[in-house]
Amino acid sequence: MKGVFPLAMKNLSRYRRRTIITASAVAIGLALYIVLDGMLLGLEKESERNLIWYETSSARVMTDEYWQDRERLPLDESITEPRRVIRRLDEAGIPATPRIVFSGELVVYEDPYPSSGSTRTQLYGIDPQTDNDVFRLRETVSEGRYLEPGENGALMGAWLAEDLGAEVGYPLTVLTRTREGYYQTIDLEIVGIVNAPNPIINRKAVYLPYDTAELYLQMKDRATEIDMSFLAASDYEEQLAAARAAIEAGAATGAAYAAAEGAGSAGDLVVKGWQELAAEYVALAKTKTQGSSMILFLVFVIAAVGVSNTMLMAVFERTRELGMMRALGMSERDVRLLFLIEAAGIGLIGAALGVAVGVAGNWLMTQYGIDYRWMFRTMDVGYRSAGYVRSAWHPEAIMQAFFIGIILAVAVSWVSTRRILKFSIPDSLHHQ
Repeated sequence: MKGVFPLAMKNLSRYRRRTIITASAVAIGLALYIVLDGMLLGLEKESERNLIWYETSSARVMTDEYWQDRERLPLDESITEPRRVIRRLDEAGIPATPRIVFSGELVVYEDPYPSSGSTRTQLYGIDPQTDNDVFRLRETVSEGRYLEPGENGALMGAWLAEDLGAEVGYPLTVLTRTREGYYQTIDLEIVGIVNAPNPIINRKAVYLPYDTAELYLQMKDRATEIDMSFLAASDYEEQLAAARAAIEAGAATGAAYAAAEGAGSAGDLVVKGWQELAAEYVALAKTKTQGSSMILFLVFVIAAVGVSNTMLMAVFERTRELGMMRALGMSERDVRLLFLIEAAGIGLIGAALGVAVGVAGNWLMTQYGIDYRWMFRTMDVGYRSAGYVRSAWHPEAIMQAFFIGIILAVAVSWVSTRRILKFSIPDSLHHQ
């Protein structure tokens, strides 16, 4: 061992070109793996943040009947006296806000719009005073201003406004149905345009004040949902359990809620976490993760093939040298150990270089990202990202890549050396 290790180190510098080529093959594969893994992880994390900040909130209170029929957005299955529920959550230290979510048809007319037309969309009645405690909509107003209580104003998603040719100050007519099933027309004025990092919001969302929606939809102190915000630094499951306990405690005492005609009673209320609320996205994300894992696996296979080829060439080109060492009395065990140490050295150099390049590339991606707005604007890819795709740090993947690079080089060297040692010494010496 004392003689084999120094010889292996000398061989690394003696065969400098071969060492550089083989180590580069390892480095390129690992760097691509690290950067790609960081991008996919960053896209997934950003989608989760944007779902919670702009769509689902951390968790939501609804009536059980509404939850069962949520695709229809039934106004008649709403929560009675939502302020009582919010007070109960406030006592538990959980910020909450009521919302009225309903579907409607937006109608626009030529002058001031480029042309007359209509489109079906989803509208949200939000409380301008408390909605920002849960969601981050106020921060995304790019033109105009935020909503004020009681006004007949509306906020519109940037892409929807662009498609309609809408601008701040333009009138907007909404055709919908009230809680009692009557047709209703709501005349609004666009007071602001929101440009959120969530494509769903930009593509089809319209917001109006909660009390305005309550009046026109004949809600009579009802809300379709109550959204909550949890602390990011605290355990999510514990906070979700605390919210459910607060709701159940109010239902048990009979003092927190009041039953009303056709509305959900105290026992009807349910609390759903964001993963349940966004079940379709979660399922899609799992499918995409599997596909992404396959892409990463293929990148790894390509890198492994490149490393294997260079390592095999490096070993087989030295068949005569190996025969000479054996002829001079070097045992097969020492020969194998020599090549394995050399391979480990090459793997270490390549892995270190690959991790360095991969980390540098990942840092650039976390700082600047790639502008994919042109793609997310025209097509729905499922992810909740509408702008720059930035990477996230994944230390486990980086460490795995480092050790895999070394192990891969050693494994290939083991296989090829084992094959060469099957040659007799004369065959090795006469090998061309």
